[in-house]
Amino acid sequence: MGSRATPPNSAQLRTNAEGRLAARRLETAQTRSTEDLLHELQVHQIELEMQNESLRQAQFALEESRDRYVDLYEFAPIGYFTLSRNGLIVAVNLTGATLLREERAILLERRFASYVEPHDRERWQRNFALALQQGGKQSCDLLLRRRDGTLFHGHLLCNATDSIAQQLRITLSDITEQKQAEEQLRIAAIAFETQDGMMITDSEGSILRVNQAFTQRTGYAAAEAIGKTPAMLGAARQGAVLFQQLWQALQEDGHWQGEIWIQHKNDKVYAVWLTFSAVLGPDGTASHYVGIIADLARNKEAEAEIHRMAYFDPLTQLPNRRLLNDRIGQALVSSRRSGQHGALLMLDLDNFKELNDTRGHDVGDEYLIEIAQRIQASVRAGDTVARLGGDEFVVMLEELSEDAQEAVIQADQAAEKIRAAIARSCELVGGEFRGTTSIGITLFLNHADPVSILYKHADMALYKAKHSGRNCLRFYDPAMQVALDEHSALEADLRLAMPHGQLRLHYQPQIDSGGRVIGAEMLLRWASPERGLVPPASFIPLAEETALILPIGQWVLTAACNQIKAWSAAATTAGLRLAVNVSARQFRQPEFVAQLREILQQSGANPNRLEIELTEGMMLHDIGETFEKMRALRELGIGCALDNFGTGHSSLSYLAQLPLDQLKIDLSFVHNLPASPNDAIVVQTIITLARSLGLDVIAGGVETEEQLRFLKDHHCETFQGFLFGRPLPLDEFEAFLRRQAGEDPAQP
Repeated sequence: MGSRATPPNSAQLRTNAEGRLAARRLETAQTRSTEDLLHELQVHQIELEMQNESLRQAQFALEESRDRYVDLYEFAPIGYFTLSRNGLIVAVNLTGATLLREERAILLERRFASYVEPHDRERWQRNFALALQQGGKQSCDLLLRRRDGTLFHGHLLCNATDSIAQQLRITLSDITEQKQAEEQLRIAAIAFETQDGMMITDSEGSILRVNQAFTQRTGYAAAEAIGKTPAMLGAARQGAVLFQQLWQALQEDGHWQGEIWIQHKNDKVYAVWLTFSAVLGPDGTASHYVGIIADLARNKEAEAEIHRMAYFDPLTQLPNRRLLNDRIGQALVSSRRSGQHGALLMLDLDNFKELNDTRGHDVGDEYLIEIAQRIQASVRAGDTVARLGGDEFVVMLEELSEDAQEAVIQADQAAEKIRAAIARSCELVGGEFRGTTSIGITLFLNHADPVSILYKHADMALYKAKHSGRNCLRFYDPAMQVALDEHSALEADLRLAMPHGQLRLHYQPQIDSGGRVIGAEMLLRWASPERGLVPPASFIPLAEETALILPIGQWVLTAACNQIKAWSAAATTAGLRLAVNVSARQFRQPEFVAQLREILQQSGANPNRLEIELTEGMMLHDIGETFEKMRALRELGIGCALDNFGTGHSSLSYLAQLPLDQLKIDLSFVHNLPASPNDAIVVQTIITLARSLGLDVIAGGVETEEQLRFLKDHHCETFQGFLFGRPLPLDEFEAFLRRQAGEDPAQP
C-alpha cells in the first residue's frame, strides 16, 4: 500500500488562506493602479481637446471680428484716410477711393492736397498743420476734384494719432447735395423777400408763410395771415366766387393768374395781379402753393400790356366782350340823346369747325385773323368790330337813321357787305378755302333794357339765320321771343318724357326686291300728354342740343338689342335685322363702343342682326376717330349704314376707307322719281357707287309703284317707305309680319 498524505492541519490551512488573500489584494491593487493611471490619462486628453476647441473658437471669433472690422472700415458710408506728417496717403478704405474715383494702389503715397481745388489748398494746409501740432479734432469743408475732373464738396474731420507716429486720420464725406440745397435755400430766401407780396400755403390752402412785402401790401402781419386762406384778402365787390374758381383751377391745372380786387386791412380796396402756382412733391401731387401779389402796372409798358390783355382779343387784336360792353353802353346813351338808331350784328362762321377739324387749329387761327381784317375793312371807322371767342364776331353800328325802316335798310346793307367779304376765297396754308357766315341783327334806340338783352335778341336772330340754311341774315322780331319761350317749354317737357314713360318705339319694315320683310328701322316717337304725338323733327334736334339724346339713345339701343333677342326665339323673326339711328353726340362719346358691347352681352342679342345708321356729318367730324369706332363695331359683328346719303359733303376717298356695309338713299331724291331727271341721275349714281364699293343700298321714302319700278330697274334691291308700311308700334308690326308670312293674324 502506498503512503497516505497527511492532511494539513488547521494552522496550515489558515496560513495558506491568508497567503492567497494577500496575493489577491496585491493583484487587485496593481490592477486599480493601472486603471487610475489610464483614467488620469483620459482626463488629461479630454482637457487638452477642450483647450484646443476653446482656442479654435477664440481664433474664429477673432477672425470674425477682424472681418467685421474690415467690412466696416472698407464699406463705411464715409471715406477713411491715413496721412503721413508730410501729407501723403498711407492708407485708404474702399469708400475713400470711390469718392475720389481713383484706384487704391494709385492713391497710396499720393499727396492728399493734389485732390484739393487750388483755391481751397491754403485752408487745407492750415487745418492739416493745426491737427498735427495741437492734436484733437479739426474739421473743414473743401472743394475736391476727382480723377475724372468732376468736383464735389467734401466735409473733412482730421484727428491726429499718437505723437510718435505723427500720422493724421481723416474722415471724408460727400456733402454736395447738402451744399446745393443750402444754396437753393439762400436763393429762395432772397427771392422770397422780393418787392412782390408772397405767400406759401399748404395743399389745403392754409397760409404757412408770408414775406415782408405781403405785409406792406395787405396790412396783415405774418401772425395774422398764417393759418388763414388767401380768401381773407377778397374784396366784397367780387365775393368768394373768384377764390373758389381760383382754387378749382389750381386743382385742375396747377396754375392760375389774373386780376383781382383785394381789401387792405385798413379796408382800402385796390386791384392787383395775382399768380398762384403749385409746388409738386415726389409723387406728382401738389404739396404747397406759392402766391405772388404784384402791381398791375409798374411802368407804362406793363400798364399798356395789361390794358390790351384785359380789353382786346389776343389772336385778332379786336375788342373783346368787356370792351364791347363798354362801347354798347356808351352807344345806348348816345342813341337816346341823338334819336338815331344803332344796330348789333352777331356773326357765326358757318364752315369754321370743318376747317379747324380737317386742317388744324393753326390754319383755323390764320383764317380767323383774315376774317377779322375783312370785317373791319367792310365797316365805317366809327363802328366797332369785336370777337367774343371761337368763330363768333359782333359788329356794332352807330349813327344810323332816325327812321326805323331806313335804319333797317342801312343795317341790312352793312351786313350784306360783310357777308360778301367773308364769302370771298381765302388762301390758307394747305390750299384755298371758301367760307360763309350767318348774321343775326337787332336794332336799338332808347333801349332801357340791359346790354344782355341786346345780346339775347341778336343771338335769337342768328339762331334763326343758321336754321334758315346758313349764309344768310335775319333781323330780330318779337315773334322770335315767342319761339324761344316755346323752345324752353318744349325742353322742360322733354326732360320728363323718358322718366314718365312717354317715349315710344315704332318699327318700319324694310323689304327686299322679292317683297319679303328682311328687317325694320326702329324709330322714336314722343307721346306727350299735353302736346300729343310730337314729330321727331321737333324734339330730336332739341335732345341733341341739350345732351338728353345720350340717355335716350342708350335706352333705344338697349330696347333694340332686347328686341333682337326676343325675335330670335321665333322662326319668322329670327332672321330680321334691326336698324337704329345713332345721334352724332352719342356716337362721339369715348365710351360709345364699350357701352354697346355691354348692352349686347347683357341682352344676349346676336350683333349680326343689329345695324347702326350714321349720317354724313358724323363721318366728317373726325375721320380718324370715326374709322376706329366703325372698325370696332364691325369686329363686334354690328353693321354700319350711311344714312341720308347724298345730302351732305361726303368725300369719296373717305367713303372708300370707312368700314361701311350699306348706303341709304335719302327720301328727298326718291320723292320726285322718276319725273325729275336730276334726282334720277343722283339715284343712279349712288346705286352704281355702292355696287362698285361692294356695299348694299337701300332706298328710303318709297311711296309709289313708279318709284319702286325705277329703283328696281336700276338694281336697287332693298326698300323702305309708306308703300310697304308706315312705322308701327311693336304689336302692330308683329301682326304685319304674321300677315306677310300668311299666318293667322289672331295668333300670338
